[in-house]
Amino acid sequence: MINEKMQNAFNDQVAAEFYSSYLYLSMAAYLEDNDLPGMANWMRVQYQEETFHAEKIFDYVIERDGRAEVKAWEAPPKEWKSALDAFEDAYKHEQKVTALINSLMDVALAEKDHASQVFLQWFVNEQVEEEASVKAIVQQLKMLGDSKAGLFQIDRELGQRTFTPPAAAAE
Repeated sequence: MINEKMQNAFNDQVAAEFYSSYLYLSMAAYLEDNDLPGMANWMRVQYQEETFHAEKIFDYVIERDGRAEVKAWEAPPKEWKSALDAFEDAYKHEQKVTALINSLMDVALAEKDHASQVFLQWFVNEQVEEEASVKAIVQQLKMLGDSKAGLFQIDRELGQRTFTPPAAAAE
């Protein structure tokens, strides 16, 4: 059974993950509106990943005989100055999520909740990948500068991304 402190921390994280999903969906809408369907696709896949993360934590709380809660979250922004600006915000957001996951791990360590530590390790590793992925896109967008051809190429590349539930979902 999960203790109340750990349960509350996980429930807060569920809300943070759902906020993340809405943030990425909002970014997708902005990019669609700016004729960048590939980048919008990338953000939609990110939306699906974040929703998956929220549900994974939600289900974990239930599996540990806790009470999962769905909490309200604030509305995300809906405008950015450019595609680069949106991806820079995505990168900053992933860094924030990493800090939240690290704080969850700190609670699990303090509570000596070994099962939650093992569960959270997947998220720790996932955040390394998330940050690296967005950072690479930011760096590419910075390198191309004002090149419309470069923007078109990156947009086409990002349009190839699809959502595949992580293998850890089967665990």
